[in-house]
Amino acid sequence: MAKPLQIEVYNPNGKYRVVSTKSMPGTRWINLLVEQDCRLEICTQKKTILSVEDIISLIGNKCDGVIGQLTEDWGETLFSALSRAGGKAFSNMAVGYNNVDVNAANKYGVAVGNTPGVLTETTAELAASLSLSAARRIVEADNFMRAGLYDGWLPHLFVGNLLKGQTVGVIGAGRIGSAYARMMVEGFKMNLIYYDLYQATRLEKFVTAYGQFLKANGEQPVTWKRASSMEEVLREADVISLHPILDKTTYHLINKERLAMMKKEAILVNCSRGPVIHEVALVEHLKANPMFRVGLDVFEDEPYMKPGLADMKNAIVVPHIASASKWTREGMATLAALNVLVCSIEENLMHNSICLSIFEANECFKRLKSCHTSHSKSFIRSTYREKLKDILFGLIQTVWNHSWTRNLDPLLPAQAS
Repeated sequence: MAKPLQIEVYNPNGKYRVVSTKSMPGTRWINLLVEQDCRLEICTQKKTILSVEDIISLIGNKCDGVIGQLTEDWGETLFSALSRAGGKAFSNMAVGYNNVDVNAANKYGVAVGNTPGVLTETTAELAASLSLSAARRIVEADNFMRAGLYDGWLPHLFVGNLLKGQTVGVIGAGRIGSAYARMMVEGFKMNLIYYDLYQATRLEKFVTAYGQFLKANGEQPVTWKRASSMEEVLREADVISLHPILDKTTYHLINKERLAMMKKEAILVNCSRGPVIHEVALVEHLKANPMFRVGLDVFEDEPYMKPGLADMKNAIVVPHIASASKWTREGMATLAALNVLVCSIEENLMHNSICLSIFEANECFKRLKSCHTSHSKSFIRSTYREKLKDILFGLIQTVWNHSWTRNLDPLLPAQAS
């Protein structure tokens, strides 16, 4: 028999049982669940990735909801186990959900949540950091110094690229892609070319206004262009950042043929999902083009890298840390707890046949508003309906209005000044 997993229990006599497959930053999410009479069990096993069998053992015979991680394979087996245990909700502590079989969730009547919005700025910041690090060859220079190789200034030592006046390309101008574009345009005065199925009107207005500001102050204005194809971005941009979702249409989106379209000294950044890039083709391209640089936060077969990638001096690799800022990770944990709390505790929230996936926090907010004015039976128990409404209102206003103000919401940690 397999050895039982180590768990930490909060509120052992709680009416509802919620499982978290990993310990998460902060205590607000814990307090939120405990205050709503949940018995919270957190897996503290020193194991990076739990197996399907591990998670089934955590679910057990009775479980109202689970908070899981993007490294876990949530498909038919796990959703059927959760359903048998009486579970109604699963929340990914991530904005992406390519590890979740939504059809299986719907089949077993389990609502699925994710944590969008709260990680927009921090993910964009890492993409910008990788862009600058690649352009100025910071990691190469750091390794050079640590190896004791520096013996004096030289005119050609680690000459990189100036970003000002160059063109930044964004593929996928959603929340994160647009935030990254704004940082690069305003921070480094880069021109913008982007490709998205939908027009990024707010982003276009921002770049236009900033260009007018620069012109009024006697500087060269920045420009923007919406590309008619992704290939147009690849050919024209000096720095390219990938921000698409991962599905069948974006798997190996960047392949051998598309890598060949890019400039010889281009910089490619990926903070979205690893399989968007054909990693074997990327390694070959890096070998053949030593001035081409890449910054990767995600990998095709995480946690592993394809052979040869770690040896490439023109590649910067970091271990999936795009959302790894304290404030953001605590906010993600809080959103994940809210998803499970709202969906799992109220029996009348939804019928199995109309299970909603993905059940985002803003959808919770919409439903809370509607139930507050509805004459029909509320889907939130009257004992805590108003409290949850207030919690969600503050949280959603923070996330969706980007009001990053100190102590704006009591559930979210204050940012450092």
